[in-house]
Amino acid sequence: MKSTCRDSGTEGRIVNVTSVGHAMMTYPEGICFDKIHDPSGLIDFIAYCQSKLANILHSNELSRIFKEEGVNISANAVHPGVIMTNIFRDRTIVGAFFNTIGRIICRRVEQGAATTCYVAMHPQVKGISGKYFADCNISSPSLQASDAELAKKLWQFSLQTVSS
Repeated sequence: MKSTCRDSGTEGRIVNVTSVGHAMMTYPEGICFDKIHDPSGLIDFIAYCQSKLANILHSNELSRIFKEEGVNISANAVHPGVIMTNIFRDRTIVGAFFNTIGRIICRRVEQGAATTCYVAMHPQVKGISGKYFADCNISSPSLQASDAELAKKLWQFSLQTVSS
């Protein structure tokens, strides 16, 4: 991607899909690095929110690295909204709620894709990097999602994990 952007002079765009859940319920330390390889101590919904926090942190660190390298690639995170999916299929009570009420309050898949498409393609987003978007607008993520040191720690942890 770096080579293509350099050779073509075209901006590359990386869009990571996250969730407002990153701000709802995460572990106090944000990312439980010591539990990632042993998920037995993780709590399902909190682990989901932790993964969404990690998506934003990854986007932020990737954006910082690209800027430092002078590469014409942006990296942003988007919250598509609450979409009617089967994420709660194994949760009887929550699943029943979403199957009933969710049809009324949740977005359709096409509506949920709007922000992702906007950030990936719209000319108004050109040159914008390291941001969190919701409803086709720049939004404010949680304080943990804005923690540059946590983003660097996650990046290093990820590099160590994939190289071992």
